Amino acid sequence: MAVEDKHISYRIYLVAVFIFLMAIAIVVKLTNIQWVEGDHYRKLAKQRTVRNFVIPANKGNIYSADGSLLATSIPNYEIRFDSKAPKTETFEEFVKPLSDSLATVLDKSSSYFENELRKARANNNRYYLIARKLSYTDYMKIKSFPLFNKGAFKGGIIIEQETVREHPIGKIAERTIGYDRIDPATGVEVGKGIEWAFKSYLNGKDGKILKQKIAKGQWKPIRDVNEVDPQDGYDVISTIDVFIQDIAHHALLKQLQDYQADHGCVVVMETATGHVKAISNLGRAKDSSYYETTNYAIAESHEPGSTFKLVDLMAILEDKVADTSKVYDSHGGVVKYYGRSVRDSHQGGYGKISLARGFELSSNTVMVQAVYDNYKNNPKKFVDHIRSFGLNKTLGLHFKGEGRAYIPYPGEKGWSGISLPWMAMGYEVSVTPMQTLTLYNAVANNGVMVKPQFVSEIKEWNKTIKKFDVEVLNPKVCSPETLKKVRAVLQNVVKKGTGSKLYSKDFSMAGKTGTVQMNYGGKAGKSALYYASSFVGYFPADHPKYSCIVVVHKPNTAKNNYYGADVAGPVFKRIAQKIFTDAPSTNKVKQLDYKIPKQENSYNNYTVLVNKKHKGIPNLKGMPGMDAVALLENLDLKVKIIGTGKVKKQSIQPGQNIVKNTTIVLELS
Repeated sequence: MAVEDKHISYRIYLVAVFIFLMAIAIVVKLTNIQWVEGDHYRKLAKQRTVRNFVIPANKGNIYSADGSLLATSIPNYEIRFDSKAPKTETFEEFVKPLSDSLATVLDKSSSYFENELRKARANNNRYYLIARKLSYTDYMKIKSFPLFNKGAFKGGIIIEQETVREHPIGKIAERTIGYDRIDPATGVEVGKGIEWAFKSYLNGKDGKILKQKIAKGQWKPIRDVNEVDPQDGYDVISTIDVFIQDIAHHALLKQLQDYQADHGCVVVMETATGHVKAISNLGRAKDSSYYETTNYAIAESHEPGSTFKLVDLMAILEDKVADTSKVYDSHGGVVKYYGRSVRDSHQGGYGKISLARGFELSSNTVMVQAVYDNYKNNPKKFVDHIRSFGLNKTLGLHFKGEGRAYIPYPGEKGWSGISLPWMAMGYEVSVTPMQTLTLYNAVANNGVMVKPQFVSEIKEWNKTIKKFDVEVLNPKVCSPETLKKVRAVLQNVVKKGTGSKLYSKDFSMAGKTGTVQMNYGGKAGKSALYYASSFVGYFPADHPKYSCIVVVHKPNTAKNNYYGADVAGPVFKRIAQKIFTDAPSTNKVKQLDYKIPKQENSYNNYTVLVNKKHKGIPNLKGMPGMDAVALLENLDLKVKIIGTGKVKKQSIQPGQNIVKNTTIVLELS
């Protein structure tokens, strides 16, 4: 028995020692937490219960050149209620007036709000939702309501704000105005257009607000004021003109619909400055509607076709290897190089015609012969001209995704015997529509090549922060002699060449048609081939103010009218005509000093009557009504008119004495 008691005592001592050691360990741990790691744990606790939240800055607005709003940030507000914040007597005093006030703004009754507010207080709800997606006006109203006007701590109002980006003109030019956002699927920043390119100006600087974690994982502001106030972004003034943009968008849309085309683009640029006044990029959806998809004008690099022949003509004239009058034989519309045929679109060719006429008619055989015959022994000289025009490199626009040009060079990979003749007719090269337009714009701008611009300045209210001046890419693309001849030929393309359907005696245009057969994407097989139709030029032809390019991909070929003049040309004409007729500065009034005898006689008779000292009421019969009114009012008489035209009858007969302020009735024919 004594032995057993001894074993029990031993186990008790062992347990006691263990408990003692555990107690020491706990004391050591608590001491360590309190004194050694105390700061770390206090900081961690604060991080989990108190946190700085970002207050996004309002983005700056994007405006058009004429002051229209293209993109703006609209704040949306969410109002919540901390039901435990107000004292009981304060809550009871103001709950009814608050409910009445909320009913005037929100679409619910006063009794509903009173019941909900009381229920929230009974349930200790510290984050009760009052309303969301409020406008700034409604937010300010609610903020001033009874109880809420006492602030977050005394009144319990909790304000959440988010910013929504809106485009007031809708989908028009959406890809150019663009966006800058985080892709929710990948978390990667994505952006397009002006919104992305100028985000450093538009975004501003975010602010901070300190919030404390409350029940149910919700956060409540600790103070009524922000830790750091957000700084709004600057405004961006674009070069887009909403009026011209609307014209271009709908002109392109109509043609795409008429031809059931796959996609297309149009750009209108101010000749002297390079300011892009309109840009539209429309692609076909599955339901056959069209919307802004890819920025084709900037991103899509492809073979340009006959619009590239301007390069041929400029190089030939600049090197003086041939003149516009030199005659070439079209050889029945077919010439061969290295076993490959170059064909004219006109069956049988054009016979023997001059170089200028070959350009006007877009003859492949003539233009290819002119280039090949003069540069076959030194193709580098021809390609160097292309490079001098800047067509071998990007324009360096602010936007992401600018299409890369491709110009083969002799001796490098991709060059072959047929490269030179194929380049002469716009194949085996790749440029974007914007690059092509920039070259034609240089011709219109007296040889000065300017960089296309989409933004003119950055502003903070009325203060200019940064101004984007005209950027010259090449001060002289060719000699004045070459320029004069090229401009004459481009004008003749519209007057009597492939663009003759577009000619109008009322306003002048110059440009070049283009039709290229494409195998887009490199797909094999004849079914993959399709046409791209284009027209590029400027207007008015004599004193160019605007240049413009239109490209339409994969028009319906059922009617066999897929040529540039038929598909793209009418869009160009519609834009030019609308701008021309609505811009008085482009109209010239002639013979201002021309006198119309009938008007002169009427004016002289009226002058005699006015200057004559009347002893009585004048005889007004046969006088135009407006002249009679002016005459009688000068005699201090009141006039009542019946009808329109000339005076047929007057209520006071001629010769009667004039009594001031008397009313005379005139009956007009």
